[in-house]
Amino acid sequence: MNKPYIRRALCSALLVFIAVTTHAQLRINLGDDSPIRKLSIAEMAISNLYVDSVDEKKLVEDAIRGMLEKLDPHSSYSTPREVQQLNEPLVGNFEGIGVQFNMLEDTLLVVQTINDGPSEKVGILAGDRIVTVNDTAIAGVNMSKEEIMRRLRGPKGTKVRVGVKRSGISELVYFTIIRDKIPVNTVDASYLIRPGVGYVRLSSFGVTTHDELLECFNKLRSQGMRDLILDLQDNGGGFLQAAADVLNEFLENGDLLVYTEGRSIPRQEFRAQGNGTFRQGRVIVLVNEYSASAAEIVSGALQDQDRGIVVGRRTFGKGLVQRPVDLPDGSMIRLTVAHYYTPSGRCIQKPYVKGDMKGYYSDIEERYKHGEFTNADSIHFADSLKYYTLKKHRTVYGGGGIMPDFFIPLDTTRYTHYHRELSAKSVIINANLRFAEKNRKELHRIYGKEADPVDKVGNPVSGKGFAAFARDYTVPQSLLDEIYAEGKKQGINPKDDEEMAQTTRELTLQLKALIARDLWTMSEYFRVTNERNDAVRCALEQLK
Repeated sequence: MNKPYIRRALCSALLVFIAVTTHAQLRINLGDDSPIRKLSIAEMAISNLYVDSVDEKKLVEDAIRGMLEKLDPHSSYSTPREVQQLNEPLVGNFEGIGVQFNMLEDTLLVVQTINDGPSEKVGILAGDRIVTVNDTAIAGVNMSKEEIMRRLRGPKGTKVRVGVKRSGISELVYFTIIRDKIPVNTVDASYLIRPGVGYVRLSSFGVTTHDELLECFNKLRSQGMRDLILDLQDNGGGFLQAAADVLNEFLENGDLLVYTEGRSIPRQEFRAQGNGTFRQGRVIVLVNEYSASAAEIVSGALQDQDRGIVVGRRTFGKGLVQRPVDLPDGSMIRLTVAHYYTPSGRCIQKPYVKGDMKGYYSDIEERYKHGEFTNADSIHFADSLKYYTLKKHRTVYGGGGIMPDFFIPLDTTRYTHYHRELSAKSVIINANLRFAEKNRKELHRIYGKEADPVDKVGNPVSGKGFAAFARDYTVPQSLLDEIYAEGKKQGINPKDDEEMAQTTRELTLQLKALIARDLWTMSEYFRVTNERNDAVRCALEQLK
């Protein structure tokens, strides 16, 4: 029996296996004139007859990518490793040592340890520099961030030995850390922004989002929350079910949340069950041009059901439903099978040209050039795109993305060119990391290690915590001078005194927020920056 015949037989057997087992329930025609047979013959001809040797696995992967690239912008192919990396932010955990870190020059600097995580348990502290992993140097050797993460991560229960340079100790300190599951939280910030008003910022919609949100609600209600600002700015989306679970907290039994429909996929509706915990109280949703997918489902449903007010700028317009098709080697095709529609019938997906990926992703830039981010009058909708909310019959528009009820223009003058250059060259973040490392103990002595400390009976401790920090702390001039001096060394200079003054105003706020984050959590970062956030301020005005 000759080799080509065996290869054809194996190929046919594999195709039959896929046809029978894939959850998409594909029906594949293996006749002589079928496109599938044509493709398999082409692959076998290249593998067996091409003048040079080829990587057969890569050949097939390239063919799959080529087919998908001619479809819509969101159908894609992922290798097994890429599948794992894509899932980590959404599945709620990964396995590793449990630290948040930044790269200070070429050294891993621990910003925070995960509460009750593997590193905290063995005594790793914020400000520690990890310089060796299993006796291999990772500092001063130009090792990539990805390679460092690969060395630190590993299966739960395995051990990794790290060498740490700690301030005040001349020799390296060694720790053996037992890796464990590390939670990936999707709530960036949660706090009472005003009496009776809660603020929650979601970074994405993952497996744990609903549980995290319920925990936030319980905490904020205990502090007197009646109304809510739900911040979905820059939220790129995630799982449809997570969005539906979040919406269920706000809407009444039977209320339509979202529906999907495609050429081969019948209409599927998601409706509220009526058991949500925030069906009373006002809701303001914050969005911008980078709010996408699940974030658009949530904001669109709350708008259509007249349950919430949407504040910000028109969202991204990602309304295509992908179904995963798992392949035998652990790789995966994410194939678009349907569209998302808001309760009023608006299709969330913005228009696109098949195969034109560059044009699709440059749409944001084109919207900016046309003035959409700075002037509401630059946005025009055809009458055919007019829809109406379901209870109050307010006019809303389709055509891609969610148009907010209150438009917030992008402030293009807030950050100067000088400021952006300092940031792009990592001058600001590196100076802040050095400052936090040097001053963390003293700042904790003054303000405490708890952002909102209470005494034994639950009363706030005066003169401590974030409230005292927000009221009393001033960013030292020496830190600003260090940043400006380093910028000058790198050829970064302000064009005039006005640009320097504007940069100093915004940089001072940014540094105070970064220091608050390094002392406590991301919530404290947003507690500083939100006081100057135009969308947040608009939301607070509406709630008055």
